[in-house]
Amino acid sequence: MMANRQTTKTTFEVSNVIQPIFTGGSVGLDNGARILATALGEQAVLTELTTGKHLAEIEGDGEPVSTLTISPSASHLIVCSRSLTMRIYSLRVSPDFDTVEATLVRTSKPHATPVIVLAVDKTSTLLATGAADGAIKIWDIAGGYVTHTVSGPSVLVSALHFFEVAATDKSEAARKSRKGSQKSAAGETLAHEDRSAASKFRLAYGNQDGKIRVFDLHERTTTTIYADSKRKTDAHESNVQSIDYSPEHHALLSGSRDQTMTLWLWREDAWRGTPMLRHESVEAVGFLNNGKLMYSAGTSGLLRLWDTTTHQEISVKQDAKSEGEAILSVVSLTHKSLIMCAQADFTLAFYRVPSDGDAMPASGAPMEPFRRISGTHDEILDFVYVLPDQSIMALATNSEDVRLVSVADAQPETDTEQGAAYFGHDVGLLKGHDDIVMSLDVDWSGHWVASGSKDNTARLWRIDAANNSYTCYAVFTGHLESVGAVALPKTVPQESSDAFKNPLDHPPPFLISGSQDRFVQKRDIPRQAQQAGLSTSLRRLAHEKDINALDISPSGKLFASASQDKTVKIWDVERLEVQGILKGHRRGVWTVRFAPQDMPSIQGDQGSVSGKGVILTGSGDKTIKLWNLSDYTCIRSFEGHSHNVLKVAWLRLPDEENKSKQPVLFASAGADSLVKVWDANLGETECTLDNHEDRLWTLTVHPKTNTIVSGGSDSKVTFWRDTTSETQAAASQAALKLVEQEQQLENYMYAGAYRDAIVLALQLNHPGRLLSIFTDVVTSGKPEEGSLTGVTAVDTVLASLSDEQIFLLLLRLRDWNTNARTAPVAQKILWTLVRLYPANKFSSLSVKGARGQKSLKEVLNALKVYTERHYKRTEELVDESYLVEYTLQEMESIAPSIAALEDGERDIVMAEAR
Repeated sequence: MMANRQTTKTTFEVSNVIQPIFTGGSVGLDNGARILATALGEQAVLTELTTGKHLAEIEGDGEPVSTLTISPSASHLIVCSRSLTMRIYSLRVSPDFDTVEATLVRTSKPHATPVIVLAVDKTSTLLATGAADGAIKIWDIAGGYVTHTVSGPSVLVSALHFFEVAATDKSEAARKSRKGSQKSAAGETLAHEDRSAASKFRLAYGNQDGKIRVFDLHERTTTTIYADSKRKTDAHESNVQSIDYSPEHHALLSGSRDQTMTLWLWREDAWRGTPMLRHESVEAVGFLNNGKLMYSAGTSGLLRLWDTTTHQEISVKQDAKSEGEAILSVVSLTHKSLIMCAQADFTLAFYRVPSDGDAMPASGAPMEPFRRISGTHDEILDFVYVLPDQSIMALATNSEDVRLVSVADAQPETDTEQGAAYFGHDVGLLKGHDDIVMSLDVDWSGHWVASGSKDNTARLWRIDAANNSYTCYAVFTGHLESVGAVALPKTVPQESSDAFKNPLDHPPPFLISGSQDRFVQKRDIPRQAQQAGLSTSLRRLAHEKDINALDISPSGKLFASASQDKTVKIWDVERLEVQGILKGHRRGVWTVRFAPQDMPSIQGDQGSVSGKGVILTGSGDKTIKLWNLSDYTCIRSFEGHSHNVLKVAWLRLPDEENKSKQPVLFASAGADSLVKVWDANLGETECTLDNHEDRLWTLTVHPKTNTIVSGGSDSKVTFWRDTTSETQAAASQAALKLVEQEQQLENYMYAGAYRDAIVLALQLNHPGRLLSIFTDVVTSGKPEEGSLTGVTAVDTVLASLSDEQIFLLLLRLRDWNTNARTAPVAQKILWTLVRLYPANKFSSLSVKGARGQKSLKEVLNALKVYTERHYKRTEELVDESYLVEYTLQEMESIAPSIAALEDGERDIVMAEAR
């Protein structure tokens, strides 16, 4: 079998990543509702809202982001951090809305304390910054200079809002008219018009002490709003968190953590307030539907609608949501009828609200989000593919809720505003557990999901995505501690059965659960939805320590339990009796997985293993073991992880045609943040996948595409696409192309086509053949007239080389120049290059690679050193030739003519000469 084994390594590449985009703080949304700006620790992230595509990630300055915003026109992004730095980025969106180029245009230190809140006017021209010390500055965004400084108390600024006063402010118009009464009639009219246009802009701001003030940008004056103007009492008793303005009513709306929302109307030259809502701490308020409606949001997690005229709530009164769903901030786009709420659990909830042309909502209409985006999935403890087409994943994310996330291909042409799914989009929540969900499993159909939680219960969920129905079918109690493992049978029923044709109405026959109480429990699943306690069960004390993992065999007759007591036990499902014990790990066993059906024979040390099959286990001793289920012995140990092995999963088996050619593979994930793919027969690592920064708790494999999915403590879900066949095809194509190019090079050399031969030899990096070509050129007996090298075509090639080709040629000349036999050729070509290019060309070559200019300097220095050595040796030879010539001349002047001497005398002269 191994003789036909492929030589190309298995390869995987990252195809998609679901990663955090929001970890609390401020959020921003442009007026087009396309670009979402969020804070992610010290970074700012830009996301395409309709498709979830990652547009840009702006690196931080080492300190967390204190606040950020994006201008309404999406022209600028402003980011402030705890380092007291404010950075303004100019944004340029690509035509296809695929990327955003963020260019840093200005960095400044606007305040002596961190900036807490930002506001941009509707024209994207002015920026207001409010700091922790109460200071407020107004900036020209394009110019980068301060236009106004607002003085006030040294109390944290908690809310800012630009607005333009309505023309109904008659008292102010009259005041301005009186102010200009001293001027001439014509001049007075012009001055009044100019002042009216310039004096409309205001900045309303609220402080932590409950005060609200309005700053006039034209007059540079500040007006304080009082709840009781006679007693001068503050507008609120606590933090003013939000302010909005309605030009239709010339009214302000404020929300505070003193549990009030107050509507302020301009009456008798003062703002008169009407407080509402005494039920929750208010974090955000605003006007809707041209001022006809108001909204409020806060710690209850509810978005509530109010009638501006009657001051009555028109949305249905609901119970407060969980603490994690408390709304901390809101971005409202009234022209888009859209409200985005940022929740305490870092979820962004989107609501559809009435627009001006819509009918008023009926009293009692509930306000529920039509879409959710998880800013971060926190620590991912487990996940499984859901539905027959594996288009959804269920995630256990260190939360009491199970999140359902779409992993289908994005469809940008669909109406995402109506909740259409894209890759990574939140589809729904499985709500019911009271504590963190620790484990998940799914049946053969993908419609039934089991979950185990720290609330000591296991639940079975019915997933009907076609009808948007995600319900809890049954609750199973009985454990005294956390349920750390659950398992459902994967046995596929007969195709003719009702269970196969209609799996939604036929739940799995049973559920296995394992707990920290060391017990395993089998519960028969009722045929009708009902609560726990009414189904039969078997319960056994299974291990001496916590049970970490369970798995049911493909036949459904056996299941395995892995424990912190270092053992794995194989159980009979029917009677819940131990069939065998796997001993050999030196630390707790974290994961166990039966081999799939139709597994080929595995080559072990004692020969091939077949029969009852094999099982994989992963342990805290950093090893993976493959066991024989016939005699419960270890077939092979796999070593390679540097920390605990937390999850293993079999990859898709080779089909019948390729069983003899392709290996049997499985993947493992560990606390070392790595995914490794192994050959089960050879015991070797096929490849190591690295795209995480923290431990990996879970791993799964797509049954059809062989995509590996990994997730863990870094909140990322990485999808690894199997590229083995593509890699093999590319390697074969590259090898074929290389053979063709080498043959072409031989043809060029044989035909004397030096121009094409040199270019191809440089491209293929064949120094020997390149030297042969240059040697033939330089040593040519008939050099062409005017040619530097001897062949004009070669001169032309050398004169048209790219920077990379020049650098590569210099590398070859450096090597040839060190050898006395090839140095003349190297010197000739080097001389040609020097004549063809200016000196600064060589010192400023654009060289790629890690070493860059350092490599270039080393090459030029080596050429210089050996060239100087060659010239020095040549000079020495010239000097020696002068001495020889002088000696010969002297000998000729003093020696008698040899021809005139007789034989005896000639011998004497010759002897004396010696």
